[in-house]
Amino acid sequence: MQTIVGSVTSTRKTDHIRINLEEDVQFPHLTTGLERYRFEHQAIPEINLEDIDTSLNLFGRSLRAPILISAMTGGTPEAHQINLILAQAAQKHGIAMGLGSQRAAIENPKLAATFQVRSVAPDILLLANLGAVQLNYSYGIDECRRAVEMVGADALVLHFNVLQEAVQPEGDTRWAGLLKKVEQVCCTLNVPVVAKEVGWGFSDAAVRSLVAAGVSAIDVAGAGGTSWSEVEYHRSPTRFHAQVARAFADWGISTSEALLIAHRVAPNLPLFASGGLRNGIDVAKCVALGASLGGLAAPFLRAAVQSPEALDEEIKIFSAQLRIAMQCASARTLEELAQTPLIRV
Repeated sequence: MQTIVGSVTSTRKTDHIRINLEEDVQFPHLTTGLERYRFEHQAIPEINLEDIDTSLNLFGRSLRAPILISAMTGGTPEAHQINLILAQAAQKHGIAMGLGSQRAAIENPKLAATFQVRSVAPDILLLANLGAVQLNYSYGIDECRRAVEMVGADALVLHFNVLQEAVQPEGDTRWAGLLKKVEQVCCTLNVPVVAKEVGWGFSDAAVRSLVAAGVSAIDVAGAGGTSWSEVEYHRSPTRFHAQVARAFADWGISTSEALLIAHRVAPNLPLFASGGLRNGIDVAKCVALGASLGGLAAPFLRAAVQSPEALDEEIKIFSAQLRIAMQCASARTLEELAQTPLIRV
């Protein structure tokens, strides 16, 4: 697998793709918690399946379903092909897409093309992406603008991955004083800023801090899906680094709990639920728990590397599952779904 020479970040992204496809990097025991929730089945919903409306508007874009292809990749030739396949599918199905961290392209502008997908997806809700901690490593509003402009994004995701950085041999671990810089970006950037965890969830205190900083949305990205400490375990160059990373395999706040926390603290803020969602019923549960979008990465990545046709079918399956769940819960629209109580089991 080739990479463009000269970027450690680019090489790391290649490792991440390979490990996610080849290794078991799921949480060993910790689950999303979504399995503990059920819809009350409505045997007489009085709604036709063809009348189910899964559309919504967000950040000035119209979506046909509350599905987000979560941030995954970029910075390598292989990643560019994957991004194009994902973007074409997002355009076809009217769903949102988040790009992987664009730090590699900030370091090496030659890599910018590997993130650029507007040529095949002019109408989608597209999210640019940078690591929040980079604001403590000389990044500022200029780099944030560059990330947005290089891909024609509708919003910027700042991802928070303190544990991943801590267990990486080359990780960036200076997090003190970061919130003030996040606030400056939120106040200055001319597009919405989304705060995103990467698989360990946001606590009550973290959500309150992000709301105070002025973020426009939060992707709770809870535990129960891909464990990035497990990914880093498989990247570890020494036994020391491997054993440090392995201890955190079940660390984090489950996706359902993180979503409930965020919805309680910020009931009017758009929330994205990601971290271990595996079907359209999970998406429906997350909407009922307060999410605007349900984000998925691993299922779409695996389908995309098979073929565009495989990805197309995967999205159709998720959409059908969501619509059927809504009919059987007697919710014709996402607004009605959001008001549908779930049974805790």
